Amino acid sequence: MTGYIVRRIVSTIAVMAMVGIFVFLLLRLAPGDPAVMIAGRSATEEVIAGIREQLGLNDPLPLQFMRWVRDMLGGDFGVSIFSGRPVLELISQRLEPTLSLSVLTMILSVSVGVSFGILAAWRTGGLIDRLLAAFSAFGYSVPVFVIGYFLIYVFAIRTHWLPVQGYKPIEIGLWPWFVHLILPTVALGLGYIAFIARVTRASMLEVLSEDYMRTAAAKGASSYAMLVHHALKNAGVPILTVIGISFAYLIGGVVLTETVFNIPGIGRLVVDAINNRDYPIIQSVLILTSGLYVLINLTVDLTYTLIDPRIRY
Repeated sequence: MTGYIVRRIVSTIAVMAMVGIFVFLLLRLAPGDPAVMIAGRSATEEVIAGIREQLGLNDPLPLQFMRWVRDMLGGDFGVSIFSGRPVLELISQRLEPTLSLSVLTMILSVSVGVSFGILAAWRTGGLIDRLLAAFSAFGYSVPVFVIGYFLIYVFAIRTHWLPVQGYKPIEIGLWPWFVHLILPTVALGLGYIAFIARVTRASMLEVLSEDYMRTAAAKGASSYAMLVHHALKNAGVPILTVIGISFAYLIGGVVLTETVFNIPGIGRLVVDAINNRDYPIIQSVLILTSGLYVLINLTVDLTYTLIDPRIRY
């Protein structure tokens, strides 16, 4: 068990090293001079030279990379070019809305998606199974921003039940915080609910057709015991995999959702940084989100051993 964990951690460190090299080179080897893009085409040579010196672009690439890694490991992600504020401070101020939306979306997606998939597999060919097929087609086909604008029109503009957009910090109150996240959570979560439900249904159907499930039914096991204690645990590896993938993909989906609902999160920060060509912010967000993605994959891999002990060997 310990050897398996050590191997997974070592491979994760190697992946993060490659991600760091890629993120570092992505902006520096892209067409065009970053200093010219930041200063503008009409800037003088003195201004452009000052920006290059400020960003350290005159140094050799290996030296720039080592300095960049050293600063990040020390918690220094640089200073925003346009605001002049530390990048880590800007990210931390936008972190709560993004985390709130992501966590609520995953809670909704996993709870509804897994439950829906189990019921569809248990009553395959029935009404719930047909509803899942229709819902999955809808969830896969309709973009997040279309669902978001539809929900805003119905539940905010027409009925005035929920706020149109914006975000309230949780310290203001639990209910204002929650009510402002209902529409974006539903809009972002519908596609993931459909995805998780379909994979859960397929995995459960495969397990329910096994001989030991028929044996459990012949011995008089209850439906709950068969579904939860026998089938769900044996179907857990692919379900857990798709949950981890969904959470990782959620990072990209948050950007569009925050734009539609005017939520001041990391997504809006990235959009503004791209428009302003604020390279320190772009680089820092890329490396942090990549690290989160790798950490999620590591957590999923380690959780596999709790579901299927054979994996650790």
